[in-house]
Amino acid sequence: MTAPTTGDGAPGRLLTPAACADLTAAFAEHAYEVDAVVAAIGEPAHAALARNATVPARLALTGRDDPLATLTRLWLLQDRVPRRDLDRALPGLVPTLADAGILQADDDTVLALVDLRPYASDDGASGWIASDLTPGLDTRITPMRPDFVLGVSSASSTLAQMTVRRPVARALDLGTGCGVQSLHLARHAREVVATDLNPRALLLARLTADLNGVEVDLRQGDLYAPVAGERFDLVVTNPPYVLSPPTGERLTYREGTRTSDGLVEAVVRQGVEHLTDGGVLQVLANWAHVRGEDWTDRVAAWVPAGFDLHAVEREVLDPYAYVELWLADAGLTGAPDYLERYAAWCAYFDRLGIEGVGMGWLLVRGPGGAGSGTGPAHRTLESWPYGVEQPVAPAFARELDVVDALRGRTADEVLDTAWTLAPDVVEETFGAPGADDPSSIVLRQQRGLRRAVALDTAAAGVLGACDGDLPLRTLVETVAGLLRVDAAPLAAALVDRVRDLAVDGLLTADR
Repeated sequence: MTAPTTGDGAPGRLLTPAACADLTAAFAEHAYEVDAVVAAIGEPAHAALARNATVPARLALTGRDDPLATLTRLWLLQDRVPRRDLDRALPGLVPTLADAGILQADDDTVLALVDLRPYASDDGASGWIASDLTPGLDTRITPMRPDFVLGVSSASSTLAQMTVRRPVARALDLGTGCGVQSLHLARHAREVVATDLNPRALLLARLTADLNGVEVDLRQGDLYAPVAGERFDLVVTNPPYVLSPPTGERLTYREGTRTSDGLVEAVVRQGVEHLTDGGVLQVLANWAHVRGEDWTDRVAAWVPAGFDLHAVEREVLDPYAYVELWLADAGLTGAPDYLERYAAWCAYFDRLGIEGVGMGWLLVRGPGGAGSGTGPAHRTLESWPYGVEQPVAPAFARELDVVDALRGRTADEVLDTAWTLAPDVVEETFGAPGADDPSSIVLRQQRGLRRAVALDTAAAGVLGACDGDLPLRTLVETVAGLLRVDAAPLAAALVDRVRDLAVDGLLTADR
């Protein structure tokens, strides 16, 4: 399959819009959709497919030759299917798909060359995604071509779950790959621009867009070069963040040519220049843990002063675990040069002083948006490897609103506000059996990032009484009197704590 272009250099189409409409009409007629596939093969078999194991689904479809079973075998199981069965499922379309390089067909059988599979998500986005075929099914060693186009992965799903879903004028899908993020963005952005360095990715992203009837402005080029001088209200990206040696054969979808985490740094540093006032940049990223350097200092330096930043490190891998993960991802486990590649990657990390790799989320917001107020930028850089509610985007959206509401608010204004504990917050106390007082008091959030906050007795007394009726100042004075402590230092200590709890969603202020 080649990557045709139009006369102006824009990516061409594998199928005409009319052919895409006919194809999706057939898909819809036969319920080639996520829920129907799950119903046909069962939840356990569907989970097995996510682990690249096809046997459970194949067993579930034994004896079936209906169109849904045929489409599922062809694309999800990558089986060669009888031509007569596929002609029945996609009447008149097999020659068109074969001419486009999507199928390989003869008189008797048909094999998929490009993956077309149903998609659905928590935010209501649904349809069909075009990508390269899933490699390594049933533990087969399947090295990938350098311009391989990955389909929906755990990484792309995570980015979709963390993206703030608010109406915007312009959104940028940087490094679009198969185009799944554009499918989401088209639901709440008036204009979607998608870029990729890989021409093959743009070809398949165009097919994804056409299959789903969405308008996407697709452009080829490295990072932000295709959108030079343009600004966006929202930029989302799952860039090629893998920290691999910048030599030898590379997989375009996951690896750049910059040293260490230089590509992610470039994504962030250049990205902020393309944000409108109050615009948001959200990045799924890896960053280096370098000997003698705190990772938070490293990441914070990428974002200019005046920009809000929330960096969440979800996991840290040591160099060996990291190398093993990505060699396996490339289908190289068991390959003849596996040991050589492993050793070279370790030597590369050692030369750079990389002692570990952080994996997580970056949320950056530009200054000057409506309602942003005045005051210093808000910055949180944290390790949070614990379970969170998905999608986590509503928690991030709320955080941005509260940061705006609190920006520039004085200590007296915080104390004069009547705060309320969020309804999902529970109090946990721990102590020895029979003890007069607990040794530990914790407020635990059940939603969002599901934070847990340890408190001393005084703070717990004040915050536990926050029900929206009395201002914080009155509660502080009351608890201080009961505990026979000075109210002034207690109030001073609680102001910043209350700000943080409000931003994290444990406290609200309705009035």
